Amino acid sequence: MFDAFAIVAFVLALLPFLMYLRNLREFRRPEPAAGEVPHLSVLIPARNEEGGIAACVEAVLVSRAVTLEVIVLDDGSTDRTAEIVREIAARDPRVRLEPAPPLPPGWAGKQHACYALSQLAKYDAFAFLDADVRLSDTALSRMHGFRLTSGAALVSGFPRQETRTILEVLVVPLINWLLLSYLPIHRMRASSQTGLGAGCGQWFLTTREAYQKAGGHEAVKGSFHDGIMLPRAYRAVGLKTDLCDGTADATCRMYRSAGQVWNGFAKNAREGMAGSTQIWIWTMLLFCGHVLPFVLLPFFDRLNDVSWLLPPACVMSMTPRIDAAFRFRQPLLGALLHPVAVLGLLAIQWYAAARAWLGTPVGWKGRPKPMSEVAT
Repeated sequence: MFDAFAIVAFVLALLPFLMYLRNLREFRRPEPAAGEVPHLSVLIPARNEEGGIAACVEAVLVSRAVTLEVIVLDDGSTDRTAEIVREIAARDPRVRLEPAPPLPPGWAGKQHACYALSQLAKYDAFAFLDADVRLSDTALSRMHGFRLTSGAALVSGFPRQETRTILEVLVVPLINWLLLSYLPIHRMRASSQTGLGAGCGQWFLTTREAYQKAGGHEAVKGSFHDGIMLPRAYRAVGLKTDLCDGTADATCRMYRSAGQVWNGFAKNAREGMAGSTQIWIWTMLLFCGHVLPFVLLPFFDRLNDVSWLLPPACVMSMTPRIDAAFRFRQPLLGALLHPVAVLGLLAIQWYAAARAWLGTPVGWKGRPKPMSEVAT
């Protein structure tokens, strides 16, 4: 029995290890477009973001080699978000504050806010930006250049994720590791296959024409996970999507406590890893490839001819995670506790699945998951 487990652990550690190595050649920082100054509408949905909205907007305003407008949609904030943006707009005419229209039934709040922002944009290139993202002064120019060179209709950048509390350190950095270990980026770029759609909902760039063809955020109106669902909406109509490494161009601290990490990942889970079928597949892949090798170590002397598989399985599981910690400027502690981090991630996925099965899916920012869109 232990021999069979060791073989499974080895294979399921080897495959993502090889995928990670292959993807390192594909996942790069974008270069700015030469000789062109793009016109961009930077669209920021904001709901109770008084702690960071000023830093987000001010970072955008110092962008170089772009002509821009910044539209912040106040999505029913009960704090000083609107007041702060209004003060910035009084100093800089490129900034506009707009109120969100009432949330219609069947819509998630962020998707409705982004859709409303698209209707307000002056320019024909849209940069959707979460309020907790801080861009460098060349980030927008680089992302515009990446869209042109990639030929994709929708591109997204993965910011450097800032983490401080222990659950942040364990779970949040898994985003980059999962992407490079389980998404065949080369195949994604060669195809518009819907299932290969992926991105980072914190930072998207597209054009008005492509957005309208794909149905924009209306096509994913009930979703809490536009990072996956919006690229798939584009691919569903034959448009290509792409992604890049935004570590040097953007930072984001999306959660600030263990509770926010837990609920934040859980709200997205049913549209990602915790779907009715996916939860079993991902549990097998992640547990057997990244927890089981370490569980088997105390039983090393009970293995027979396959005992040699166990040490390389552990090494192949840990190496990409440690490399990602240095490459994407993440805390090393989370990488060294990789099996624990994977268990934490799986616990969140199963929590989300159980909530959905019980008919009480996880909501966000005081709003429930639209029931018409709840996965079963």
